[in-house]
Amino acid sequence: MSHVLQKKDFWAGVLYIAFGAAAFWIGRDYPMGTAGRMGAGYFPSVLSVILMLIGLLSAARAFRQEGQPVGAIAWKPLALVVGSVALFGLLLPTAGLVVALTVLILTSAFASQYFRLDPKAVAGLILLVAFCTVVFVKALGVPLPLVGSWFGE
Repeated sequence: MSHVLQKKDFWAGVLYIAFGAAAFWIGRDYPMGTAGRMGAGYFPSVLSVILMLIGLLSAARAFRQEGQPVGAIAWKPLALVVGSVALFGLLLPTAGLVVALTVLILTSAFASQYFRLDPKAVAGLILLVAFCTVVFVKALGVPLPLVGSWFGE
């Protein structure tokens, strides 16, 4: 049996497989439907299978190519990204989608050492929030509050 040559790809693959398997397991009771008339479980199931396949490819590649060792964990960026997702979940019902997305994007962006809050970044933020609002709330009809109870809604 060969040994792992590229630990980063191996552990990334293991994580992809674990997340894909967890998503598949969580969605197992949702109705699947068909490709033409998708049920609630169709899209999550397909995505979870794709994620698991990418994980298998990544883990398999780790046995064929030499790579660099896994470095230290970057705790600050990890905390900022995880914290931004938690804040999104907490803010969504009370502040609404626009505020929650803005906080999510800005907080997670600060995890990068290259992020600067300049006019270009603000324009990108506004476009991303507008795009998510149009796609999820207007086009797909996901029942998300645009503004929450904090603003009198």
